[in-house]
Amino acid sequence: MNPTDGWTLGVLVGMGVVTVVTRCFFFMSNQSWQLPHWAQRGLQYAPIAALSAVVLPEVVMTQGQLITTWQDARLFAAVAGAAYFFVRKGQGQAVLGTIVSGMVVYLPLHIGLGW
Repeated sequence: MNPTDGWTLGVLVGMGVVTVVTRCFFFMSNQSWQLPHWAQRGLQYAPIAALSAVVLPEVVMTQGQLITTWQDARLFAAVAGAAYFFVRKGQGQAVLGTIVSGMVVYLPLHIGLGW
C-alpha cells in the first residue's frame, strides 16, 4: 500500500466523521434550542450572498481574469435579467422571468454574434 493511499483514506474517513458529527449535532441534544436573533437575521441574507459569490465572478471574469471588452453577452444578459427583476419585483414568477429575459438576450448575442 502506497503511503499516499493511507493519507487519502485517513482524510476521507476524517471528512466523513466531521460531516456526520456536524449534521447530527442538532439531534444529539435532548433540549430544544433556538438560534439567537442576530443569527436568524443573518441567515436570511445567506442565499443572496452565496448566489452573488457564485454568479458575479462568472459574469465579470473569464479564465480567472476580468473581462476587458464590452462585447460580452454575459454583461448584457445580466443587465437585462436585473432590469426585469426590479421591474417585476413583488409579482409572481419574477425569478423565472429573470432567467428567461437574461437568456433571451444572452443566446442571440453569444450564438449569433459570437460574443
